[in-house]
Amino acid sequence: MTLVITFLAAAIVTALWYAKAPNNDMRLGTLALMYWGATLMWCVDGFACLAEGEGFIEITDTAAMLDDAVLGLLVVAVGLAAWAIYLVAKDPKKVLRKSLV
Repeated sequence: MTLVITFLAAAIVTALWYAKAPNNDMRLGTLALMYWGATLMWCVDGFACLAEGEGFIEITDTAAMLDDAVLGLLVVAVGLAAWAIYLVAKDPKKVLRKSLV
């Protein structure tokens, strides 16, 4: 579930980034790269599970699926928080500079 949730977040943000491509004020490409990196990380984790003889994605245990879903949502939330910190640091619209001056 973690892989599915991060993949969906990456796909949605990538579509938004592509729709807003000429205007890159909100740096959606950075957020998309964060989510694609997380998706790649979960894919590597899935392949490591396959190498150990386990399943790629756990779908038999409901409690494990719920835990994975919560972890996936947490990853998406932490990605949004990191992106917000990045936006405040970069200040692409110069809002922070105007308010401090």
